[in-house]
Amino acid sequence: MSTEGSTENNPSQDFIREIVHGDLASGKHNEIVTRFPPEPNGYLHIGHAKSICLNFGVAEETKGRCHLRFDDTNPAREDTEYVDAIKQDVEWLGFTWHEQPFYASDYFDRLYGYAQELIRQGKAYVCDLSAEAFMQTRGTPTRAGENSPHRDRGVEENLILFESMRRGEFDDGSKTLRAKIDMASPNIHLRDPALYRIRKVTHHRTGDAWAIYPMYDFAHCLSDAIEGITHSLCTLEFEVHRPLYDWILEQLDLPRPLPRQIEFARLNLGYTVMSKRKLLQLVQDGDVDGWDDPRMPTLSGLRRRGVTPQAIRHFCQRIGLTKFNALTDIALLEHSIREDLNRCALRVMGVLRPLKVVIENLPEDYVEMLEAINHPEKPEEGSRQLVFSREIYIETDDFMEDPPKKFFRLQPGGEVRLRYAYILKCEEVIKDADGNIVELRASIDPESKRGGATSARKVKGTIHWVSASHAVDAEVRLYDRLFTQEEPDAQKEGKDYRSLLNPDSMVKLEGCKLEASLGEASDQTRYQFERLGYFCADQQSNQDGKPVFHRTISLRDSWAKAKG
Repeated sequence: MSTEGSTENNPSQDFIREIVHGDLASGKHNEIVTRFPPEPNGYLHIGHAKSICLNFGVAEETKGRCHLRFDDTNPAREDTEYVDAIKQDVEWLGFTWHEQPFYASDYFDRLYGYAQELIRQGKAYVCDLSAEAFMQTRGTPTRAGENSPHRDRGVEENLILFESMRRGEFDDGSKTLRAKIDMASPNIHLRDPALYRIRKVTHHRTGDAWAIYPMYDFAHCLSDAIEGITHSLCTLEFEVHRPLYDWILEQLDLPRPLPRQIEFARLNLGYTVMSKRKLLQLVQDGDVDGWDDPRMPTLSGLRRRGVTPQAIRHFCQRIGLTKFNALTDIALLEHSIREDLNRCALRVMGVLRPLKVVIENLPEDYVEMLEAINHPEKPEEGSRQLVFSREIYIETDDFMEDPPKKFFRLQPGGEVRLRYAYILKCEEVIKDADGNIVELRASIDPESKRGGATSARKVKGTIHWVSASHAVDAEVRLYDRLFTQEEPDAQKEGKDYRSLLNPDSMVKLEGCKLEASLGEASDQTRYQFERLGYFCADQQSNQDGKPVFHRTISLRDSWAKAKG
């Protein structure tokens, strides 16, 4: 498995930052201005986090500015819901944009004027070819394209037609404004690309004021220039678009120096997909429960699952920046999540698959308060009180009637230490009529209490537990990887990536028993359930007053162990 960059990557050493610092040192720029330009047609995912951390990070490090700019040039797919979600995600990651958010739609009048200027220079024309005919005449990488029959229209005719397009006098798709560059160019993106298309769709900000909308390649570079962006940082798929980016800017009277586009490898993460189109399909088809489903790679899904923004930022720093595409092992993201939660999550106890244990050498009304530390490495977090009683729950998996060798948990006649409490011995196994184990009868060594005179007596296993009469009933949701194969996109032609969805990506456990302190857990509070993993409270999912917890991640990488 290859990964991008070193896990100890120093952000000041990557090739983009070297260029930026070189431009400052040479005096080319007095201030660095970057931008993060999402399309408001979906929710941001972990791949966008890499770009966010880069663009905002470079601006912060150089005491420059970073703009949040919405590329809202395709109203058919855009929605204010996405705008609001994107702003929330950027802020959640800990970044602040310069001034108010910018929008490409802020510049529609100016972009229209720039298009008119290209027409006046004889460098743009109105074309009547349909989308299908346009593609047929565009050529191939090894065959030159064919000139449009409308390429030689005069300037005045083009200006009149373009104005009629703006007024909505033509049907959708009937005309485009194209740049006049070179239909024989080896770069297919320079073969008279479309700059404007007719699209009679209500825009979420400008309403019905426009019947035409600029293409991304036209709007993006000019928005950069208008805002004074110094470095336009894009993923590698835009590398072939860079000559067009530069050509458009160079034809117009714009302040110099012009923005410089620099490309870096996008994030490709194992066991997931990064296409917003495919993520939208998962949402629309009900394969997941919305954009913020904790199984999704969206920032809202990761947030709801309990992942911290610090973990994502550390992950983005670790993978670094390169100029070649690679597949990043999802275990690297999981390592960053574990590392951060180990540092910040308080320790508690919960039993997910409970098995009742009756301690027969304690009276029925026995109640004792035991002290438990909240974090082993943070004494400032203090301790809490656990209720210990005659009836407790342990994990079903922590008992075996006929265990294999080296099974150091509870077995008939065997002993195990209860965390923070006593040594417990199994005396009897109670079964139902079908032979299923339903209860254990046990005894404790009253002298073995932690801190007691004989507490040094050793047993090989320690297990967690909760008091049966004081436990909080909860639902716990366990999550696994969304797909069963590492590269769900790299399938044979005709095979649907959705056929690789993991049917066990979410398991709901009812009747879980948690220690009493979790009854009032605040939304998004993160915990380590000792021996089980890291979990997050989710009040959004609470039903009938019963708390719901998501398992953010296990304590160790069980997939790596299985593969090994």
